[in-house]
Parts: sequence; C-alpha cells; structure tokens
Amino acid sequence: MCRGLDSLPITCLERAKELKALFGSLLQKSDHSTNSQSKKNDKLRWNEDEPQTWKESFDKLLSSQNGLCLFRAFLVSEFSEENIAFYLACEDFKESKTSKLATKAKKIYDEFISSDSPREVNLDHMTKAITKENTEHPRQSCFELAQSKVYTLMEKDCYPRFLKSPTYLEVSRKAKRG
Repeated sequence: MCRGLDSLPITCLERAKELKALFGSLLQKSDHSTNSQSKKNDKLRWNEDEPQTWKESFDKLLSSQNGLCLFRAFLVSEFSEENIAFYLACEDFKESKTSKLATKAKKIYDEFISSDSPREVNLDHMTKAITKENTEHPRQSCFELAQSKVYTLMEKDCYPRFLKSPTYLEVSRKAKRG
C-alpha cells in the first residue's frame, strides 16, 4: 500500500506523481475472471463508500490507509508534506521502546523542528522551545504539543482544501460509480 517517504523518489513532484499513480491503481476493479491479473486487482479493491467516510472527519481520513495515502499525495502537491510526515513520525515515536527514545527524539527534532531542519514544520517559537526542552529528557509524550499544533493546522487548513481538490473529487466520483 502506502510506502514510507524514504522509499519514494527525491523530488516532491515525483513523489506526488508516484502516489497519485499508486492510488489510481486502487480504483481498478476486478472483472471477476480467474486469471492472475484479476486476482491482483482483487487485492487492490476497496469499499466504494470509503472516500465518502473521509468527509465525515479528519480522523476518519487519517485512519484509512487509502485516505492517508491520497492525503499525503495532496500535501506533496501543495509542498507541505512535512506536516503529515511529522505527524506520522510522532505517532511512531509514541510506540518506541524507552531505550530508543533519545535517538528518535533527536532525529525528529533535527528533521522537523529545528530552525535549520530540512523539513521544518510551521510552529510558533514557544512550542518549539517547549518541544526542545521535552526532547532533552524524552518520554513518549515529548512531541505531544507540537504534534497537536500540526494536526490542528492540517485539520483546519489542509483537510478542507483536500476535500475540494480535483484528486479527491475524482476518487470520490469513481468510487461512487463502482
């Protein structure tokens, strides 16, 4: 399904194209024949009501692997995929073993929060300062404030635009046709 960002091509445009192509394959329907291609397509099938559930809430979109992949492709196309990458890195961090917290916290901080980070997320000075302090003695909750701010930004800004995007509207329309 949706691979990690590290395995995708280098440029944002290439990543967006790859994710759109990947997601497009999810829309294919099986012709119910017994050949092997049909069996491959069966694995790609999904509930035709699924895209409609994404409109119900941002949480429903994020909890759907298909929805998350399409939303990520949308953010790549808007040059803001660092937001979902940070959010997912924080989710992964919460599940980390205590022995790996310090290493992972530094990596996340350096990649997303530090002012010279390559994929800096948009956070206010106070949130950055609190998060930096939290990472000095990391616990699973040390990114909670920053993650919450990025989640709210995506929910209030990116998510409504996603629901109006041509990509989502096309997926929704194709899913309805079944």
